[in-house]
Amino acid sequence: MAEPEAQLLRAVGLIEKDTNGDALWVWCYPSVTAELRTLLLRKCCLTDENKLLHTFVFGQYKRSWFYITTVEVQDSPALRKVTHFSIVLMAKDFNPEKYAAFTRILCRIYLKHGSPVKMMESYIAVLTKGICQSEENGSFLSKDFDARKAYLAGSIKDIVSQFGMETVILYTALMLKKRIVVYHPRVEAIQEFTRTLPALVWHRQDWSILHSYVHLNEEEVEALKACTGYIAGFTDSEVTSRPDLYDVYVNLADSEITVSPVVKEAMTMGKLHKEIGQLIVQSAEDPDKSDSQVIKDISLKTKEILAILASLTEASDGSEKPTLNSEALKQKRFPPATENFLFHLAAAEQLLRI
Repeated sequence: MAEPEAQLLRAVGLIEKDTNGDALWVWCYPSVTAELRTLLLRKCCLTDENKLLHTFVFGQYKRSWFYITTVEVQDSPALRKVTHFSIVLMAKDFNPEKYAAFTRILCRIYLKHGSPVKMMESYIAVLTKGICQSEENGSFLSKDFDARKAYLAGSIKDIVSQFGMETVILYTALMLKKRIVVYHPRVEAIQEFTRTLPALVWHRQDWSILHSYVHLNEEEVEALKACTGYIAGFTDSEVTSRPDLYDVYVNLADSEITVSPVVKEAMTMGKLHKEIGQLIVQSAEDPDKSDSQVIKDISLKTKEILAILASLTEASDGSEKPTLNSEALKQKRFPPATENFLFHLAAAEQLLRI
């Protein structure tokens, strides 16, 4: 069982803010590139002008996840010259709860000993055995945190209570692998909302599309643009004036969703979308249903749509992969918006003949 953890964890690092107000990288193991160190300094809130303390943030950059826990140092004899510090974990998997729990333990160890050596011992224990235990700092068992749990941790019901029928716009954008940008001044609100969105397309179980904390920084924007479809969270209102970054723009603070003119045609709403929207709202408003049941209801509807699509595909030219038969689609005489959606969905699912 010990094997997976060794493949998932990439690095651990420590950033300190001293009594002079300087935030610096102090230590990392085994290593963190200069590019990533600059990125993580930007993310850890210790370099922030506004002095707001974010206890835990997470995000993704170039297929690597980062998790950062930041604490204020109060009367720790071991850390006299330090006012705050951040523990950074780099990993291959999306699991905020798992890494929040682990970084909290590393923080307690550092507060007590003021030396990275003890942290490294715990890191290596988790790396090799998937577990670190100690009486006073608490214990951590990585197999308590499976990926599915992380996928289901957000609340679809909260999203639907905020956006109602408009949730179907988010569903459609995700189904068609479009680019969604979400803005809110509070990073915690952004993270909570964006992490839940991939659950709307549960059949893919793909959280690699999530970039929950992006700055309008050249390298980050370029890395984001290299991805096909994504969900990107920003706390900088400047992102409103970056239509090159989104197909769908969500202003979470004002509960507004805007569809870019570029994708208006692909995202035309019709009878099918209304049906899906009603199903989402009905399911989410049912007080007896849990979030995971709502996700299941939406997923069953998605399966129906994918089954219709599959019935219109055929394997041709001896190639293994079936492709959409456009004639068969036309003969079905679906309403124009439905036919349009199925066509664009076929493109997103790579079922079109090139």
